[in-house]
Amino acid sequence: MRYKELFFAFLVFIGGLLTSSCGPVIDARAGCNIRVGIVFDIGGKNDRSFNAAAWEGVKRAEKELGICLYDVEPGNPTSIEPAMRAFAEKNFDLVIGVGFAQGPIMQKVALDYPNNKFAIVDGVIFEADGKTPVKNVASLVFREHEGSYLVGIIAASKSKTGVLGFLGGMDIPLIHRFNKGYEEGAKSINPNIRIVTNYVGVTDGAWNNPGKGKEISLAQIDKGADVIFTAAGNSGLGAFDAVEQYGRNAEGEANKFVIGVDSNQNGVKPGFVLTSMVKRVDNAVFDVVREVLENRFRGGFHAFGLDKDGVTYAMDDFNRSLIPADVINKAEEAKSKIVAGEIKVTDAMAN
Repeated sequence: MRYKELFFAFLVFIGGLLTSSCGPVIDARAGCNIRVGIVFDIGGKNDRSFNAAAWEGVKRAEKELGICLYDVEPGNPTSIEPAMRAFAEKNFDLVIGVGFAQGPIMQKVALDYPNNKFAIVDGVIFEADGKTPVKNVASLVFREHEGSYLVGIIAASKSKTGVLGFLGGMDIPLIHRFNKGYEEGAKSINPNIRIVTNYVGVTDGAWNNPGKGKEISLAQIDKGADVIFTAAGNSGLGAFDAVEQYGRNAEGEANKFVIGVDSNQNGVKPGFVLTSMVKRVDNAVFDVVREVLENRFRGGFHAFGLDKDGVTYAMDDFNRSLIPADVINKAEEAKSKIVAGEIKVTDAMAN
């Protein structure tokens, strides 16, 4: 089927099948303040990680701001562009794309629909010159290296072997940012600590392969890693299974730990999750929806770091007993110094 035919077929599909509490798309404007469409990456909105955080943000906007919300889980990369175009063609007030991989797609669609508003999580959309941010796209980006530094402190403080693991999804600069921050934080505690780093793959499938994630994590444990930080989307859930496989010691504490990412994953495998490096994707998405509703939308960069609580580490009843107070004090001291500019965490994407 030619692309044009596929696109119009998808329009019919969206118009006929996408519904919410506000009714079908075609009638939705009368029943809500604004219409928002979100297109997830192939990990889907129930990945308990990055997509799930975005979903939480738009669901909160649906509840608190009275928007009509519609979502598409593409299943494969070829379905992303038709979904975006379908929302734009129906003149949705905001179209949200989740994940850096949607950047080239959103660039094309946003330039084709200059009067529509778009937002992308973890992507930056430029004009054809590659330098000027597109005015109708809000680029929601995070300083992941700052939050990763803090969980590196916690990991190194907890490690008994002096070996940590890092499980990345795709081998790309964005994920290198997590890894480098994690390494620098860990080495601020133990300069001799060793980081075993592996990536699931180099294609979009790297985000949705928990079996491979478990296989890699078990291999890292064989090399001595007793804490593994995962930045791999749905694939990272394999690391949770891997550490659980090693059970608990005589005192009832886990022998190996995982550090979750993006969402608070402390409750995924209680007792085996040391902490989670949380990106407040939910807040960023909620805020951009509210800006559209209040006619305050602005394109370009929207950066979220430790200074805006855009990244943090998760503490709750699931992990509070796992991390001593002095370790928390070290992490909080480092946080203050990063915000003040006294500690400069390397941004691997800037090098």
